[in-house]
Amino acid sequence: MNLNATLIAQMIVFLALWWFVAKFVWPPVTKALDERSKRIADGLAAADKAKTDLAAAERRVQDEIKQARDSAADLRSAAERQGAQLIDEARAEAARIVAAAKKAAEEEADLAAQRAKDQLREQVAQLAVVGAERILRREIDAGRHADLLSNLKNELR
Repeated sequence: MNLNATLIAQMIVFLALWWFVAKFVWPPVTKALDERSKRIADGLAAADKAKTDLAAAERRVQDEIKQARDSAADLRSAAERQGAQLIDEARAEAARIVAAAKKAAEEEADLAAQRAKDQLREQVAQLAVVGAERILRREIDAGRHADLLSNLKNELR
């Protein structure tokens, strides 16, 4: 065989193979590679987006935690203030009750003292009458001498 004919035949077969590959094999391969690179790019973009979303979510979580802590601190301080106010009100009420009880006890003591003084005056007046009767050796009529006994009671006050 002739070397030129072999070389031309090989060139024709090579060109036919190249045309066949370029027409039927290469487009699906490049299409598959393009789709794969697009999926990889989409996956990387989704990963980046997920990373930024995760960072944003972590910031929101930290903000929510901070707000919850602040809110809890506010609630705690409000509860402490309210508790202190209730304690102060209870102390004031207890002081009012003690003052009222003390006043009632003082009034009752004053009333009892006044009754005791009145009874003592009556007894003194009776003793005075008995003493005067013994001194005079005669009976003094309490009804006839009521003004005298009243004056005596008033003088003893």
